[in-house]
Amino acid sequence: MFCSGCGQALASGQPFCPQCGRPAAAVVPPIPGLQFQVESYAGKVKALSIVWFIYAAFSLLTGIAALTFAQAFFANHFGAWGHGPWSNGPGPEWLGPALLHFVWVVLMVRTGLALVAAWGLLERTQWGRIVAIVAAFLSLLKFPFGTALGIWTLVVLLGYRNTTLYEQL
Repeated sequence: MFCSGCGQALASGQPFCPQCGRPAAAVVPPIPGLQFQVESYAGKVKALSIVWFIYAAFSLLTGIAALTFAQAFFANHFGAWGHGPWSNGPGPEWLGPALLHFVWVVLMVRTGLALVAAWGLLERTQWGRIVAIVAAFLSLLKFPFGTALGIWTLVVLLGYRNTTLYEQL
């Protein structure tokens, strides 16, 4: 080790330069290698893909339950409770079933997008990263689980450092 002021050779552990009195620079700890960072990042991506699989299943199950309830409600299967604003409300008769079919399609597309994002991240493909970012932005409105998963996905996948690490996978 050498003095940064005068270039005098310093013995290890010597706090000051004996020639000019300048303090010796602190020893910089070694930075972990790229391989260590890539392995750590790979674990984060794998955990993220597993959570996307769980979120897709959870979203599908809750969506099916909600739509089954809505379909039964609109079909007046609940006795006195079924006589709500939708039972004889304004609008054509086809509006209710068409709306339910539209919501079923949206549910299937959202679940499919989550499954594709999970599979792409698990396989570490470049398109999987892009699909996961798109799915994260779309799930931000699905409070609270979708919002949390969307934020976590964006934190893990966006940024120059994370993009570089993902490409190294």
